[in-house]
Amino acid sequence: MADDGSVIGRRRFLSDAALGAAGMMAAPDAGGTAPSQASGQSAAGHTHAEEHQAVPSDVALRVKALESLLIEKGMVKGDQLDEIVQTYQATIGPRNGARVVARAWTDPVYKQRLMRDATAAIAELGYSGAQGEHMVVVENTPTVHNLVVCTLCSCYPWPTLGLPPAWYKSAGYRSRAVIDPRGVLREFGVHVADEVEVRVWDSTAELRYLVLPKRPAGSERLSEADLAVLVTRDSMIGAGVLPPIGDQK
Repeated sequence: MADDGSVIGRRRFLSDAALGAAGMMAAPDAGGTAPSQASGQSAAGHTHAEEHQAVPSDVALRVKALESLLIEKGMVKGDQLDEIVQTYQATIGPRNGARVVARAWTDPVYKQRLMRDATAAIAELGYSGAQGEHMVVVENTPTVHNLVVCTLCSCYPWPTLGLPPAWYKSAGYRSRAVIDPRGVLREFGVHVADEVEVRVWDSTAELRYLVLPKRPAGSERLSEADLAVLVTRDSMIGAGVLPPIGDQK
C-alpha cells in the first residue's frame, strides 16, 4: 500500500481533478456524515448516491482530449497546468496540514476553534480553497483511532494535504477500510489495541476530514515548528501513528 512517490504527470493530475469535480456536482446530503460507533463499521446513514456523481469509465481519455483542445485553442498553456501540479505536489504537500496539527498541539484555544469549526480555524493559517471548503477535524485519543476514506472516489483535502496518495484512491483501500479497518491499519504497520475503538470517516464531495493525531511522547519541549516536522501525511489520514521522540526515523 505504500505510495511510490513517483511524479504525477499533468494528465494524471487533471484526471484526478475531473474525478473530484464530478463528485462536487452531486447533491449534498443535508444530514452530513457520522462516524461508526462500532469498530469496523462505516458511517451510518451515509448515502454516496446523493453525494457522488458516476464518472464515465473513459474519463482519462476525455480529460486528455479536453486538455489538448484547450491548449490548441490558446485558452490555457501547458506550463500553467504544470505549475498547478507542482504547487499541490511539492509546495503544499502535507506541510499545511502538519502546521495545523502543530498549532493545535501547542495552542489549546486554537484547538478548541479547530474542533468546533475546522474550516474557519484552518483558514486562519491561510489554508483554504477548492477541495477544502468544508472541513471537519477528528481527534485520535487513547480510546479512539480515526481512519479517513472516500469509498466511491477520492475526495481529499487538497489545501491541507496536497495530492492524495495512490493507495488512498485504490479500490482495495476504499473498500477494505470500511470492511476491515483494523486489517488495513495492520498493513500500514499500525496495530490498534482491541479496547481502542476504530472510527471510519467517509469523505464526500461536500465534506473532507483531517485526523488530529496524538502528540508524540517526549515532544513536550519542542517548538511548534519542530513539531510540524514530525507530522506525517499518513498520520493525518489515520493510516499512520507518530512514534515517541527518539524512535523517529
